[in-house]
Amino acid sequence: MMKTNLKLGVLFLMICSLSSCVSKKSFMLLQSEIDSVNKELGKCGEDLNDYMNKYNMCAEDKRVLQAELSGLKNNIALREEQINDLKGQVNDARSQRDKQLTQVGDLTVLSQSANDNIKETLSQLEKKDKYINLLQAAKTKADSINLALAVNLKGVLSQGIADEDVEIKVDKTVVFVNISDKMLFTSGSSDISPRAYEVLGKIAKIVESRPELEVMVEGYTDNVPISNSCITDNWDLSVKRATSVVRVLQKNYGINPDRLIAAGRGEYNILADNNTSEGRSINRRTRIIILPKLNQFYDLLNPSNVPKG
Repeated sequence: MMKTNLKLGVLFLMICSLSSCVSKKSFMLLQSEIDSVNKELGKCGEDLNDYMNKYNMCAEDKRVLQAELSGLKNNIALREEQINDLKGQVNDARSQRDKQLTQVGDLTVLSQSANDNIKETLSQLEKKDKYINLLQAAKTKADSINLALAVNLKGVLSQGIADEDVEIKVDKTVVFVNISDKMLFTSGSSDISPRAYEVLGKIAKIVESRPELEVMVEGYTDNVPISNSCITDNWDLSVKRATSVVRVLQKNYGINPDRLIAAGRGEYNILADNNTSEGRSINRRTRIIILPKLNQFYDLLNPSNVPKG
C-alpha cells in the first residue's frame, strides 16, 4: 500500500512539472493511470475490511474454544472425583464382603447350637399352647357356670319381687346382684328391713348350693352427707350396710363366714347423676357379687398345673 502511495506522489509531481509542456494525449494517459491506481487502492481497502472481519471471527472462535476447553477441564476434574468415590465404594464393598464371609463362617459353627435352641423354643411354645388351651377351656367353663347361675338367680328372685328393686348381671368372671336400698334397709340406717329377708333368703339358697363360690357384699350410698350418733359419714354407712347383709347370710341362713366378704364403697363409683332424686335412688344400692375363690384362680394360673401332654 505504501508503494501505491509513492507511485501516486511521483505521478502527481510529474503531472505538475509537465502539465505545461505535455501534450493532451500524454495527460490523458497519466489520468488513466491515476484512475487505475485509485481503483487498485479501493480494492485494497475492501480486502483490508475482509481481513479484519476474518480476524474478528477468528478471535470469537478462539474465545468459544477457550470456554469449551475450560468446561472440559472441569468435567475431567469431576469425573476424577467420581472415580475416586467409586474406588472408595468398591473398597467398602470388599470390606463388607470379607466381614460377611467371616459371619457366615461363624454361623456355620453355631448352626448346631441354633438348631438345638429352635427345638427347645418349639417345645416351650407347645407347652404354652397347651396352657392357653387350658385357660380358654376354663374361661368357657366359667362363662357357662356364670350364665347358669344368673339364670337360676333370675328365676328364683323373680317370684314376688319387683324388677326395679333387683338387677342381675354377668360381668366377666362374676355374677352380681344390685339391690336397691329401699328393699334392704330402713331410711338412713344400716338396719335390715323386713322385706330384705325374703330376697336374701333366696340368694342364700343359691349360694349354699355352690360351695366353690365366694360372696362379696358391697355397700353404696348417694352423696348426701349423713352424720348422727351411730353413723359418721357415707363411708361408715356403706360399710355398716354391707356388714349387716353379711351377718344375715351367716346367722340367719348358715352361709360359711369363710366365704363372705363385706366392703363399703361410700358415695363413689356411682351409676347415675346424684343431682336428681332418681339418680340418688339408683346410687343407693347394695351389690352382692358371686365369684370364684381366689385360690382357684391362682391354681389356674400356675404353669406347673398344666396337664402333661
